[in-house]
Amino acid sequence: MGNLTREHFLDLETAPRQDLQKIIDTAYTFREVLDRPIKKVPSLTGRNIVNLFFENSTRTRMSFELAEKRLSADVINFSASSSSLTKGESLKDTVQNIHSMKMDAVIMRHPTPGSVLKLTRFVDATVINAGDGTHEHPTQGMLDMMSLHQKFGRLKGLKVGIVGDILHSRVALSNIFGLTTMGAKVTLCGPPHLIPRGVEDLGVRVDYNIDDVIDWADALNVLRIQRERMGVGLIPSVREYRDFFGITAERMKNHKKEIVIMHPGPMNRGVEIDSVVADGGQAIILDQVLNGVAVRMSILYLLLGPNE
Repeated sequence: MGNLTREHFLDLETAPRQDLQKIIDTAYTFREVLDRPIKKVPSLTGRNIVNLFFENSTRTRMSFELAEKRLSADVINFSASSSSLTKGESLKDTVQNIHSMKMDAVIMRHPTPGSVLKLTRFVDATVINAGDGTHEHPTQGMLDMMSLHQKFGRLKGLKVGIVGDILHSRVALSNIFGLTTMGAKVTLCGPPHLIPRGVEDLGVRVDYNIDDVIDWADALNVLRIQRERMGVGLIPSVREYRDFFGITAERMKNHKKEIVIMHPGPMNRGVEIDSVVADGGQAIILDQVLNGVAVRMSILYLLLGPNE
């Protein structure tokens, strides 16, 4: 086991506070590395890592691959669409065949919740969750927390509003678990049918009035409205959603307050967020992207690097 209390990085629900703080602290070190002219360090030389993605991904996959290469690891990218899975091979056989090539770590994204936990039973390697269905996306949660910590210098007592489709969002769940563990206060906002029942039991508050949430919050994490779900009537119309919950230029102008704007991407500009807001001075969306590489470098190093 490396420098964290657990062998794998599967979720933020059960991750201890000390691990989350250590990941953030170490990520600052790697953020400095990314700002250097030579952005590569030999920390994971000789380590073999496979990126196992069963869902389409651009940002997360690129971020992990860049993090691995910046640490000098040897990287293999696996695409389910071009694999023997299309010929009927089971996930277990596919993964064990890959592992027989002596992989030290497997980064997996899969549409089924709990799939990464199942993976740990198939391989004798470190497993990192890159998103498992609607369950969690823990590295996204960590980069969001690092971005907030970088902006405010703290997480404890920080007031964070999470806005949008909470019901289907693994990003929201990881943010809820991570932020509450670190002592932040979280309020969820979105259409009532897109807020999970009983979510208050997780230590968060629910408010269906976006203007009240803006008045209360230090930061807003604005989630993508998943347009592919609109066909089943979850959202009456784009215009109605924008009117009631959109982070619009007009709405932000009316509030006249300093508030940090975040978005995990991809963005539906003009729906959940206006371009003027996303590209404005209060947004730290591009900082989130760079911090994502630093956080993933941190997690990889703490799990696979030399013990301190």
